[in-house]
Amino acid sequence: MRKNRPMASAMLLVLLAIVLGGCARQKEEPREPKGYQVYYINKEETAVVKEAYAPAAENGQELLEEFILCLQEDSVDGELKSAIPDNVFLLNYTLENGQLSLSFAQPYLEMSKPYEILCRSAVVRTLCQIPEVEYVSFLVGDKPLLDSNETPIGPLNEESFVENAGNEINTYTMTTLQLYFANEKGDRLVGERVEVHYSSNMSVEKLVVEQLIKGPITEKAYPAIPPETKIVSVSTKDGICYVNLDKGFLGQGYDVLEMVPVYSIVNSLTELPGISKVQILINGETNITYQESIRFETIFERNLDMIEES
Repeated sequence: MRKNRPMASAMLLVLLAIVLGGCARQKEEPREPKGYQVYYINKEETAVVKEAYAPAAENGQELLEEFILCLQEDSVDGELKSAIPDNVFLLNYTLENGQLSLSFAQPYLEMSKPYEILCRSAVVRTLCQIPEVEYVSFLVGDKPLLDSNETPIGPLNEESFVENAGNEINTYTMTTLQLYFANEKGDRLVGERVEVHYSSNMSVEKLVVEQLIKGPITEKAYPAIPPETKIVSVSTKDGICYVNLDKGFLGQGYDVLEMVPVYSIVNSLTELPGISKVQILINGETNITYQESIRFETIFERNLDMIEES
C-alpha cells in the first residue's frame, strides 16, 4: 500500500491545482492566449484587458455560471478589476434562444459613462464566448438599459464594440454617427443615426466606413456596399478623406444604382467635421472606372440630391 501513496499524493496535488486555479490567469503562453478569456478593467479604469482562462465547467449552463462568478472577481494578483463592480449587483439572468438577459440593481446607473462602457464591453466579450450565448441584453431592474438618447441599447455581441482587427482592446469611447445607406428601391440614400462604442485607437473616419460595410440596423435602410469589401486604409489630409478599399468593393454587391455605394461613403464621411471631400481608391489606385461609369480619379463632394426626401 505504501507504494501507492506517492501516486495518490500526486493526483491530489493535480486536482487541487485545478480547483484552486479558479479565475487565475494562465501564464504558460502569455504571448497568445488560447481558448477562453476573461475580460477585466485595468486599475486606472481606462481600458479592458483580457486574461487567458481554463474553465472547469463543460456544458453551457455551468460555463455561464462559472463565467458570471469570474466577472464579479478581481484578477488573482489583484492587478485587474472585475467587470461587474462590487457595488453593482446582478439580480438575476435568463438565457433563452441564444439571448442572455442580465438584470442589474439600480446602482448600475451610478457608474460613469466611460467606465460603464468598459464594464459592459468586458461582460459581453466574456459571455459571448459561450457557444449558447449569441447576444447579451442589459436591464436595470426590469427595464432595458438606455443610451444617451434615451433609446434602449438592445442586444449586444462582441462585434458591438468595434476595435482594430487583430489588436488588443484599448480604451473605448462612444460617438453618434450620421450614416447613409440604400433605400428600398436602391436608387437613393436614407439616413440613419447610430450610437457606436469603439476603440479610441481607431479613427472615426475608418469607423464610419466599417459601419457602412457592416450595414444598417433599421428596417427602412438597406446595405449598399458589398459585404466582402475590406478596408486597406482610411486617412484625411487638408479636408479630403482618402478611402482605400480592396477589390471587394468592385464586386457584384447589392441591387443598387452605381452611384449609391459611392455616395453612401461620401455623404457619410462629409458629415464629420473637417471632411469636405472624399477620394476612393482601390488597392491604392485611382485609375479605376467603377461600374463602367464612375471614375475614381474624381474627388467627390457631398451630393444632397442622392438623399431620399423623408
